[in-house]
Amino acid sequence: MPLTPAIEEPQIHESAQGPRVTPAASRTAQTPRPVPGPRPAAVPRPGRPGPARPAPPAQRAPQAATPGPVPAAPAAPTTPSVSASVPQVQLIPASVEGALDAAEEAVDLLLDTGRAPGDILVLTTGDPHPWAAHELSFGEEAYWAQHDARDDVFYADAAQVQRAAGRPVVVFAANGGPLDAAADALPVALARAGALLIVCGDAQQINSVLGAGV
Repeated sequence: MPLTPAIEEPQIHESAQGPRVTPAASRTAQTPRPVPGPRPAAVPRPGRPGPARPAPPAQRAPQAATPGPVPAAPAAPTTPSVSASVPQVQLIPASVEGALDAAEEAVDLLLDTGRAPGDILVLTTGDPHPWAAHELSFGEEAYWAQHDARDDVFYADAAQVQRAAGRPVVVFAANGGPLDAAADALPVALARAGALLIVCGDAQQINSVLGAGV
């Protein structure tokens, strides 16, 4: 009895292998592996450059027809700049006591809207800005060195506007001081402003100095 299964087992194994070979052969016949050869241009895989495509005949023909040097294209006409000569003037009505606070709010708005700190100069006619008073305590040389660095908002007395260099935006706070302080400094502040002059103070006084069109 034990010899019978031993003799029949190879026959069962051979019959089990037969059906597995047939489907494999049929799959190979149905989906042949691609053979390298000329094919339509395909999109190259990322990170793997594909074969260089020849230029269409319409693009290569002009090169063969023009053996000589190609004349340079005429330069585009340049448009003259007309922006910085006349700055825009904005008036923020404020009392003498509130002019400095209004100037601070204007600076914050400028910074929030993307203006670089080094583009802004703040001038005061009365009490100096606390930052200016603090920096001047270390000496005028260190104070004006920060002005020359142009990497932050600079606060100065309007009486020193002649020494201050121009910046794209000048904020002028008429916060007191001598009666003629604003009248003397405003025209110079306007000349220092490259694009925008913001004046915080009494509207009637400012208009009398800069004109009713402000």
